[in-house]
Amino acid sequence: MFIVGIDIGASATKAVIIDPAKKIIASHIHKTGIDLTEASQTAYHELLHTSRLKPSDISLIAATGFGRNNVTYADRTITEITCHAVGAYHYFPRAITVIDIGGQDNKIIKVDEKGLVTNFKMNRKCAAGTGAFIEEIAFKIDVTVSELNEIARESTKDVEIGSFCTVFTATEILAKIRAGEKKEDIIRGVFLAVAKRVIEMDTLEGEIVLTGGVVAYNDIMISIFSTMLNKPVLVPPEPQLTGALGAALIGLKNLVDK
Repeated sequence: MFIVGIDIGASATKAVIIDPAKKIIASHIHKTGIDLTEASQTAYHELLHTSRLKPSDISLIAATGFGRNNVTYADRTITEITCHAVGAYHYFPRAITVIDIGGQDNKIIKVDEKGLVTNFKMNRKCAAGTGAFIEEIAFKIDVTVSELNEIARESTKDVEIGSFCTVFTATEILAKIRAGEKKEDIIRGVFLAVAKRVIEMDTLEGEIVLTGGVVAYNDIMISIFSTMLNKPVLVPPEPQLTGALGAALIGLKNLVDK
């Protein structure tokens, strides 16, 4: 009994295969692009190749994310809110608040001690504070996205980024560069701005779990959130796979409960 979970996000497609013991035996992440069906099929074939399984070995395929309905061969489609809650609760089985920072949106999901979603909030239809926001700023500063994390670690000074719009933020950053602010301080300021915008979305209670691609590739966000919230935060082993894992876990439960 092997279960596939596929999370079709606006920026990245994430997929996992789990076994009956709920262990991830294969995973895959790639850029979604404009063809969501092709993105899901690529992820599925890569999973089979990595795990050396055949389609006949797969008992159920569950899809989530904004492009879940484009996974035409899925046995189940599930909302990303539910899947992120289940995926995070799998690692931290208690009352938690999940913060997912994705490529195009941010989510705050409150989960009770039984693993049920009690409330959630999503950001406004704006790129500010998301992975797309960070990518745009990297372009303006003329560094690669993969370099941002390490450059920000060299910062010795907090630089406040006050704008709440990606376009205005880019203009503000150019002004700071002209004023002589160091690149590393500006980049850390961008990460601080992302955390600030997320924290302002809702009241954050209890233990905090960070998920999503921004956290996966920029672990400086962990220390930033811990400092801003004045307490440690939790992170799953592979934070970008949380939604896909949650989908697979729900699919497994469906089979076991039959």
